[in-house]
Amino acid sequence: MSSAPPSTDYDDDFAPALHRNLCTDCGLSRMKIAKSCGTACQFIAPDYPSSERLSHGRSRSIHGDELFFGPFDAMYRARLKTPKSNAQWTGITTELATRLLEARYVDGVLCIGPDPNDRWKPRPILVTDPENMAQARGMRMGFAPLLALLEPAADAGLKRLCIVGIPCQIHALRHIEKQLGFEKIYVVGTPCSDNTTTKNFHAFLELISDRPDDITYLEFRADYHVELRFSDGRIQEIPFLKLPLSDLPSDFFSTTCKTCVDYTNALADVTVGYMAGTGQQWLIVRNGRGQEIVDLLGDDLILEPLTSAGKRASSVAGFIKNTRLAAGGLPLRRMPNFLRGVMAWLMPRVGPRGLEFARARLEMKAAETVLHLRRDEPKRMRTMIPDHIWKLVKPYGLTPKDSETQHEPE
Repeated sequence: MSSAPPSTDYDDDFAPALHRNLCTDCGLSRMKIAKSCGTACQFIAPDYPSSERLSHGRSRSIHGDELFFGPFDAMYRARLKTPKSNAQWTGITTELATRLLEARYVDGVLCIGPDPNDRWKPRPILVTDPENMAQARGMRMGFAPLLALLEPAADAGLKRLCIVGIPCQIHALRHIEKQLGFEKIYVVGTPCSDNTTTKNFHAFLELISDRPDDITYLEFRADYHVELRFSDGRIQEIPFLKLPLSDLPSDFFSTTCKTCVDYTNALADVTVGYMAGTGQQWLIVRNGRGQEIVDLLGDDLILEPLTSAGKRASSVAGFIKNTRLAAGGLPLRRMPNFLRGVMAWLMPRVGPRGLEFARARLEMKAAETVLHLRRDEPKRMRTMIPDHIWKLVKPYGLTPKDSETQHEPE
């Protein structure tokens, strides 16, 4: 199964995207150096240990939490002392970029803002005034060629940049940044999983609400609920188990997103997400540049130790069972309605929480990668699946065949 560029909504603003198999339209194929896709793309022939050494000076340890989350110097539960208005959480990601501009560490920030005609559609923007960073707050759903702004930024004379991006964008960036002539690039990464087109996302909103046009905020929270906010101030919480996921078409999520192995944006200088944050944000400082960025927030950033609770094994095993059924084209059984309420009450109390929730999600993504590639793109498994992914799925009985790996995992 091939996956052409998922979005062509930007051809009026950028050069057309070239056809690439398993493409997320990060923007590289729209640049003058489009031929670099062959070595830079996460979905062609990635070398994760080399990419991590390129970004951090070392690759991840195969022991402890680096096996799951990539190289890091420190991890925290984090929040801003004064939350920013219209932020997805408290606004850490955009505030980091704002402080870099204010302190003149960078001349500009490449990030994602909302399309003028659709608040949910992501649009690449270049910000040079700190006051304009507020427009980047909040979540967008869709694909956007962020890296295509690198050449205009260079042509405009900018020498130092901050890039705020998702894993596939940052993976490509790391392999081309030295070609572009910038003096320094800081990278603030956000985790990403199961992206879809903006059109598909609107269809999802229509399934979960009778007022989809009034939804102003959506978040998948670590307490197993989706939070919706509406233009009239109303807030609605929907347990994951009550989401109509089985009503979505089989191609709702692209093959690229179902086979991405970099949920935590391991090549960023600092990653800001939520999975291990137990109600706050999860801050992963990966190297000295990341610490330099975080230090700019000073006392405005509240940092606390991460916690971990519950056991992930049964949740991950259940996910793998359902994914096998879905990948095999078999119908998934719906949970009886009387059980959904019981399970929705139990999961936030006895299911994996904090770091254990994040570990569970990483194992689920690893298993999803193996199962979907094995079905849809078996010839790509040898080059696309790194050794550390096989280590994550081994406890669940998923092991590579001779044709599926370049090395025998330890």
